[in-house]
Amino acid sequence: MENMRIPARIVSGRRTTDGAGVSLVRVFGYHDVKDFDPFLMLDAFDSKDPADYVKGFPWHPHRGIETITYLISGEMEHGDSLGNRGTIRDGDCQWMTAGSGIIHQEMPKPSERLLGAQLWLNLPAKDKMCPPKYNDLVSGNIPRKTEETAEVRVLSGTYGGLEGPMKAHYVQPRYLDVSVRGGGRWTVETPPEATVFVYIVEGEGAFGPGNGTEVKEKNAVLFSRGKGFSVQAAGGGIRFLYLEGMPLGEPVAWGGPIVMNTKEELDQAFRDLDNGTFIRK
Repeated sequence: MENMRIPARIVSGRRTTDGAGVSLVRVFGYHDVKDFDPFLMLDAFDSKDPADYVKGFPWHPHRGIETITYLISGEMEHGDSLGNRGTIRDGDCQWMTAGSGIIHQEMPKPSERLLGAQLWLNLPAKDKMCPPKYNDLVSGNIPRKTEETAEVRVLSGTYGGLEGPMKAHYVQPRYLDVSVRGGGRWTVETPPEATVFVYIVEGEGAFGPGNGTEVKEKNAVLFSRGKGFSVQAAGGGIRFLYLEGMPLGEPVAWGGPIVMNTKEELDQAFRDLDNGTFIRK
């Protein structure tokens, strides 16, 4: 495959706490918007100690984005101002379109291991105030492609003739959970102008053509533009989350859980919170 992507940035993020005291790694965020567009933020969590996460993320607002919480293992209850309630467990994904405004909470429950990630996906300016919506993707409904060297779960977008259960209406990312066996190589064609990055959950591998660039687990890799992506797993194999999306190229005004295009829109959102008009009927 010609014009293969090569690693442009490798980021390990920083350990921090969020919500009511959840320990996590903020892999990328506020200062990385231009490079990762249309992806705004990635938080990764991996703990066998419930004290790290059971305080959870109590009620808080969002506007102008989509949040995508994917649990490889663990359990998390969620609820929102629309009256939705639910629980995601091993292999499930909760995809929330905040749109014009939503107030929700996410509360992890004690489990043997909480492993997963939350991704923030930006909404285009024309869709910032779209109606909010919840989408729960149950593990059993997420298609799985088993190949000679890899196994691929398709959360959104298409791969190998399979279509993910999440039919995004605004930005349409491809979100794959990819496991490559030790020593195996996995390649995929990519739209040349799309932003592509991976977050390595476990293991390590060499990314790019030829011998590639070796990267270990708990790192994200942002790639150059190109028509193809390739990784060769190390002897112990590799598992990573693969994200691909077309950049928006729009201005970003970011204030905590709210992401708009202008300071005026951001100020309006916080006025709406203050005067009780944040939730649109």
